Amino acid sequence: MWRADEAVSAADAIVKKYETRNPDRLVRELGITVIPLNFKQQKGAYKVIERNRFIFIKKDLHPVMRGIVLLHEIGHDTLHRKESVAAGGFQEFNIFDMQERRMEYEANVFASQIALPDEDARLEGAGRIGQFGQALGGKRHFSAQNNLPDNHGNTAFLKDRY
Repeated sequence: MWRADEAVSAADAIVKKYETRNPDRLVRELGITVIPLNFKQQKGAYKVIERNRFIFIKKDLHPVMRGIVLLHEIGHDTLHRKESVAAGGFQEFNIFDMQERRMEYEANVFASQIALPDEDARLEGAGRIGQFGQALGGKRHFSAQNNLPDNHGNTAFLKDRY
């Protein structure tokens, strides 16, 4: 069962509790260790090792993409920690490929809820997550009204947020 509503509620609760949308502050507040690595393809991975939580992240990511990947991995920590322990951790090569991948979809909904709050993006459900993925690598341009980046790398929508 896909739990988009749970992902949205969990993201809202974390933002309310820690009074921030900044992914670096959130990982510190949540006690998750972030380790940059020289991944070739992979952008990030979440793993629990002896009850210690880790996010492994590609060293050379653009700062905006780094923030999105951190939020996505925080989503796995919040929503899928037990499943991650059972599976031995997650790894992602394309975090926006959500066909039949419930946990990826939920982690993306979680990340988009934090990165694109309703008052800024005014997006709902699948439309929100679809535009979120397209904003970070899709081919479609977005209007200034939605304050989302286009495919030329204009990412002002997160500049002031972090």
